[in-house]
Amino acid sequence: MGEEKKLKVSAKYITKTFDLGKSKSEKIRSILNPMSKGPQKFWALKGINFEVYEGDVVGIVGVNGSGKSTLLNILSGLLLPASGELSINGETTMLTVGAGLRAQLTGRENIRLKSLMMGKTNKEIDQQMNEVIEFSDLGEFIDQPVKDYSSGMKSKLGFSIAVHQNPDILIIDEALSVGDQTFAQKALSKMNEFKDQGKTIFFVSHSLSQVRDFTDKAMWIQYGELKAFGSTSEIADDYQNWNKWFNGLDKFEKRVYQTEQKQKQILFSEEQLRNNVKNDKKINDTEKKHLSTHIEVGDAMSLPMWLLFAASMFGTLFFLYQYAMWG
Repeated sequence: MGEEKKLKVSAKYITKTFDLGKSKSEKIRSILNPMSKGPQKFWALKGINFEVYEGDVVGIVGVNGSGKSTLLNILSGLLLPASGELSINGETTMLTVGAGLRAQLTGRENIRLKSLMMGKTNKEIDQQMNEVIEFSDLGEFIDQPVKDYSSGMKSKLGFSIAVHQNPDILIIDEALSVGDQTFAQKALSKMNEFKDQGKTIFFVSHSLSQVRDFTDKAMWIQYGELKAFGSTSEIADDYQNWNKWFNGLDKFEKRVYQTEQKQKQILFSEEQLRNNVKNDKKINDTEKKHLSTHIEVGDAMSLPMWLLFAASMFGTLFFLYQYAMWG
């Protein structure tokens, strides 16, 4: 019997919302109004559940705007979920085209800055600098400002920095789709090294063949929902069949379908989320009760919080009045 794999990432009913169509002043007024639920929401993620274990290489597929990059930004810590529970056992490194690169700095300066931010010492950076530069294939451009780089050059630099940090959990967002074929092959070889070392990897690519070749599991995110999660071969086949169906529609039918799906992301509600938790047969009543306390995503203050805020404002004004009257 093999050794049990360590759980690296656990997501339970993770949501992410973005405000629609209101000015900052309107948003502030809605927050202060105890009767308001806040601005209208767009649910980029509508309650995502999954578990990923040590050594899993997970491909993420889905049409543009379905929430793939939003999920990766949450996993990397760049975004906070609106609700739900996320547990990550390890350090994450996000790899996307030009991520975190400073345009005014040279490639060499960006290597030092990014490496310092990832916890390396100057001595460690000096020892590794030539190796990172050589891997990037940038040659003399390494001492030019990044603002003069093409998107492919930025991708090479960002990738080279990230993979030399010995990441525990690597998150790759379309970073291998930019650049020349020679570098893409080198990058995939490096990824396979990490795979052989048992690293945990999340991999987003529009190239379904890359997902098939590189990953062993896949999740299909469709307009904010986790439509399926399982073996790569099974999920890739299902996703490919769906694309075949969708591409068989005419322009009007495609537009109607996309509009309907986006409208569902706007009309989704906490009540629906609560019902999903309530009807989830995979979790027990104790977990359901616990998760129900992590579902609230509204911006408006609760009535007790509003009363506390009002009391503190009244106290402050009363103090200022007394100070002005009596000195």
